[in-house]
Amino acid sequence: MELSGPWRALAADDELRRDGIGLDVDDSTWPEVNVPGHWRSSPPFDKSDGPILYRRRFELPPPEPGRRRWITFDGIFYQADVWLDGAYLGDPEGYFFPHSFDITALSRLGDDHVLAVEVTCNPERGTSGRRNITGLFQHSEAVPRDWNPGGIWRPVLVYDTGPVKLDRLRVLCRDADDTRAHLRLHARLDSDAARTVRVRTSADGVVVGEAEHPLATGINEIDWSLDIDRPKLWWPRALGDQPLTDIDVEVLVDGEVSDRRSRRTGLREVAWHDWVCSINGERLFLKGANILPTRPGLADASPADVRRDVELAVEAGLDALRVQAHIADHELYRAADELGMLLLQDFPLQWGYARHIRKEAVRQAREAVDSLGHHPSIVQWCAHDEPIAEAPQVESDRRSRRIRRFIAQQLPTWNKSVLDRWVKRSFEQADPTRPTVAHGGVVPHLPQLDGTDSHLWLGWHRGEATELAELARMLPRVVRFVSEFGAQSVPARATEFVDVSRWPELDWEALRERHGLEVEIMLARVPPSEHPTFEAWRNATQRNQAAILRHHIETLRRLKYNPTGGFCFSWLADPAPMISSGVLDHRREPKLAWQAVIEACRPVIVVTDPLPPVLAPGEHLALDVHVVNDLRTPVVDATVAVTCTWRGGRQQWAFRGNVDADAVALVGRLELTVPDAPGDLLLGLALTGRDGNDAEVTATRRAGARITLR
Repeated sequence: MELSGPWRALAADDELRRDGIGLDVDDSTWPEVNVPGHWRSSPPFDKSDGPILYRRRFELPPPEPGRRRWITFDGIFYQADVWLDGAYLGDPEGYFFPHSFDITALSRLGDDHVLAVEVTCNPERGTSGRRNITGLFQHSEAVPRDWNPGGIWRPVLVYDTGPVKLDRLRVLCRDADDTRAHLRLHARLDSDAARTVRVRTSADGVVVGEAEHPLATGINEIDWSLDIDRPKLWWPRALGDQPLTDIDVEVLVDGEVSDRRSRRTGLREVAWHDWVCSINGERLFLKGANILPTRPGLADASPADVRRDVELAVEAGLDALRVQAHIADHELYRAADELGMLLLQDFPLQWGYARHIRKEAVRQAREAVDSLGHHPSIVQWCAHDEPIAEAPQVESDRRSRRIRRFIAQQLPTWNKSVLDRWVKRSFEQADPTRPTVAHGGVVPHLPQLDGTDSHLWLGWHRGEATELAELARMLPRVVRFVSEFGAQSVPARATEFVDVSRWPELDWEALRERHGLEVEIMLARVPPSEHPTFEAWRNATQRNQAAILRHHIETLRRLKYNPTGGFCFSWLADPAPMISSGVLDHRREPKLAWQAVIEACRPVIVVTDPLPPVLAPGEHLALDVHVVNDLRTPVVDATVAVTCTWRGGRQQWAFRGNVDADAVALVGRLELTVPDAPGDLLLGLALTGRDGNDAEVTATRRAGARITLR
């Protein structure tokens, strides 16, 4: 039985906690809220931070003799206290995994019942001392600062089992090749008495294992392994097909099925070496994006909306998505499995946390593996996103900010040095089949001087985008995997939520608090005063974002495997009306950067060293030309034609040869003396060749600079 639909709700206080939980309470005048949903989606609570007491009446005959009855909350944001018919059941905490309670005894007392749930989601007011393991759903750049995701956001189920409940099922693929796949399974069983049960395991409907297990009364945990011969291997979209395998587990008591669970998984092996990912022994340079929740409230996005975001990533030519600082709806993982999109999964810790959350974070890390470990698309866990928080600074503060940031990352902190190690260890104990990164966005630091993935933001938070190549030369470790970069821009429909009547004066504080704008950085990078209209400023922000993303992606692709294993730019799409680094707005309408990403992420690209934005007559240019080939076959008989034009002149070059599969080739160098002709200098590159299937391969690139007299 699913308890979806309208529930009664009221703001909770001490009196209501005493008198509002029993069967005889008249709740007919209470406002209605929808379950699944978030309380702020209901007008009576659209500005509330809770707590909210939910009530639902239902009728259900008592369970049959020998059967047990359970109530399961599939998802609650974020904490709750639960009563059935006035009897206290428990206090679940954690938004992304189910919470179950045994209600067998209470169900035998009658047919009429009232379920009462007080839901709490305390606001987070800053980037330190945080208490809720909700990641970017609270006080982040991804949602309005005053947003509260509180509510019962997934279905509530009432169902019966036999005497033993299969409470958790974890399915992990340890290794796989053409001859055999090895699975590791873990189950948590709840038994009403000491007994021996038989656990039967099936793969795609065929029984592949059966064994007896002795159980004690209460919670029991069991582990077992499973081998599948001649498996159909699961591959990322760039390398092959995505066959999926259904694993079914049944618990039998005296020959009868007491409970069962199913997991759909893919048979594949994940390996990482120095931030280069391999699937089934085939390495893959990861072209990716950070993905945020489809909507600020998870329950407000339909499965089709969630799936569409993964489909858009495929359309952009991406191989991977970093699920940034949150755990998403089930549909995201199903879509990634089916479409071959690799996922780098963050645990929902972002910035600084209070010390008392360590034990809860360790427990929830295990729950994350139980809930998501069977998805073949997930290739990495990250325990904590940016444990050292930093606020955006204005242009003049950048040098001192870099020094402070570097010093802060060298010193031990409780979050980085203690909390993250505990959470990482919890992931590793629960899931030895994937790597776990302790934290994201931490630069090389003592004593290992290793660091993790990098959050660079060159050209936006710090420095200039053109510094990337020099940074890679000086500190190769910093570009092994760049998981955040980009720039904010104004979407085409911004006038729907921005009052432009007093241009260039805008309500900057409202744009900061409700629409994610990093005001000081935007004012420094693209000053509104330099543009006559809002539309001109909007277009300038989009051109700036497109140029930064394209430059970063092309530079990192030229460093493929040497030393870069991939990237994830920030970010794919906005959850709500925002001025953000998303390349798609909240309606999924593209900015200029969308096409720039598509062009830069094509399987084969031809690029040169970047042109300086301004050139002087007589200046000597020496630009290397590279071809990047992500195809699994070589590009043969390739010709690269380069044409440089300026006012009254032209120069041409041509290069010929082959480009190996999954490789980068330096095909030549352009030598040019800048002509004495003020105006635009334009550079055009065109590649033609054939792949291993004798299909034509083409790539083009255009760049420009302005020649000025100095």
